[in-house]
Amino acid sequence: MSESLPDAQPVEPGGWLTLPDVAARLNVSVSKVHQMIRDRELLAVRRDGVRQVPVELVANQTVRKHLPGILTLLHDAGYDDEAALRWLYRPDDTLPGTPAEALGDHRAREVKRRAQATGF
Repeated sequence: MSESLPDAQPVEPGGWLTLPDVAARLNVSVSKVHQMIRDRELLAVRRDGVRQVPVELVANQTVRKHLPGILTLLHDAGYDDEAALRWLYRPDDTLPGTPAEALGDHRAREVKRRAQATGF
């Protein structure tokens, strides 16, 4: 089964949060956000020289439930943060949408299964 369309270009996240914005949303310190990024509980990439987090990955006052496991699986498969971002935001007609969008509903376990398959 095709994981995504080979020619599909990743879409941009709906928005970006700076690390202080993430800290405020999660009601934690900025140093805790840095720790979460180091522990692969959260994904941050540099945009315009500033580390930022896609807004869809932070739901209400928590990180999307399956995100830490998916980030670990992708890292174990050799993905760096930019590659993981592209994987999360590449349109996939079989979901439909992107893996990042699917993390917010019942399709999250399917996204995790697909992340597991990237290592094989």
